[in-house]
Amino acid sequence: MNDKRVVGKVQDPKKRVNNFDEVELGFNDSEALMEANRCLQCKVPRCVTGCPVNIRIPEFIKHIKENDLTSAYEVISSSSSLPAVCGRVCPQERQCEGMCVRGIKGEPISIGALERYVADEINKRDIKVKNIKKNGKKVAIVGSGPSGISCAYDLAKNGYEVVIYEVLHKAGGVLTYGIPEFRLPKSIVEKEVDNLKKLGVVIKTDSPIGNSMTIDELRKEYDAVYIASGAGIPRFMGIEGEDANEVFSANEILTRINLMGAYKKDAKTPVKKGKIAYVIGGGNVAMDAVRSLRRLGIEAHLMYRRGEDELPARKVEVTHAKEEGVIFDLLRNPVKILKDENNSVTGMEVIKMQLTSVGEDGRKNIEEVKNSNYEVKCDMVVMALGTSPKHEALKNSDVKLNEKGLIIVDGTKTSMDRVYAGGDAVSGSATVILAMEAGKKAASEIMEKL
Repeated sequence: MNDKRVVGKVQDPKKRVNNFDEVELGFNDSEALMEANRCLQCKVPRCVTGCPVNIRIPEFIKHIKENDLTSAYEVISSSSSLPAVCGRVCPQERQCEGMCVRGIKGEPISIGALERYVADEINKRDIKVKNIKKNGKKVAIVGSGPSGISCAYDLAKNGYEVVIYEVLHKAGGVLTYGIPEFRLPKSIVEKEVDNLKKLGVVIKTDSPIGNSMTIDELRKEYDAVYIASGAGIPRFMGIEGEDANEVFSANEILTRINLMGAYKKDAKTPVKKGKIAYVIGGGNVAMDAVRSLRRLGIEAHLMYRRGEDELPARKVEVTHAKEEGVIFDLLRNPVKILKDENNSVTGMEVIKMQLTSVGEDGRKNIEEVKNSNYEVKCDMVVMALGTSPKHEALKNSDVKLNEKGLIIVDGTKTSMDRVYAGGDAVSGSATVILAMEAGKKAASEIMEKL
């Protein structure tokens, strides 16, 4: 049996740094079969326990070996509402692949790439949906991101009439406005949304709950309400000079690029580009922002207060960023943003950091290196420090929040009867798959209640 992990082709770095086309090109048929044949078909599959939505991984891989992609897709989609998305953006190295037995003494199975392969092949076909008998129950969902989609998917499959209310003019939430085209093509998101609509789910865009309708009004019309409004308010450092004109949040940059096509020559809402930009942060959002800016022809730096081993972003994204010419300024932290008389950014004052002992969370603590301050020149700063929930949808409702502004839940039940919540609005900003897990859990609790 071949022990070497099959690696799919990627777009050449010299070419991709000038476009927003997808970087990873995926498996072809022979590559997928070769990688599927590496699976040991474990009797106690650790990979399944590593998947937040518990996809029956050995089972779908077995169907790939048998060249039965329809059955493989049925296995995946029985657990996941977004297989083509998850195959691309899930942190498999910390989840399913991180638990793979193959990885103990060698290289784990490329589970994410195989999931993507199956979903992409099936999405080329016209997916037929079996008629689902309606049960007469109606559920409203606030937000069309991963958590809302996941909840809607499970409910619709079980005969519930589901209506999703989305504040923006396109469905998909962070999948549409947050993750760049080169990592997750919007055509893929649109296809997954279309698959949801085939189940009978209605998506009402440009529908800001809290303004157009209240949660209480939704409760009168529906048997249950699920709040999956996400976390869309960016965090800033609170340092001097942060009010300068060219200080942006990663949310704004990515929304302009992804939702409004700001990278296109005829863009109506272009990004105000600098020549030298610093993105502050080390997560996937920071990586998405800095790689997007690099594609706009900017000298793009990523500044993170810890070292490379501590970067929370996926390792593959770090590798791709380096290949694309992103400059990493690690163990550094800004203490002041410098600006001129026109309130424009001219640079930053930065302090060096050093790692110390391991903290309770398992991460190394950090401290400033005394008297190590220095200045860097730049004309653009992007903060990618996480987000907090924006609770416009909860206006005039009795849904209770904790001291961090997150919705308080018991399971997924809120303080209001027949109102549930999950995803980033409850947990704070997290991964796509964890938001999906919350959506599945909410669907289960709603079905149990109704």
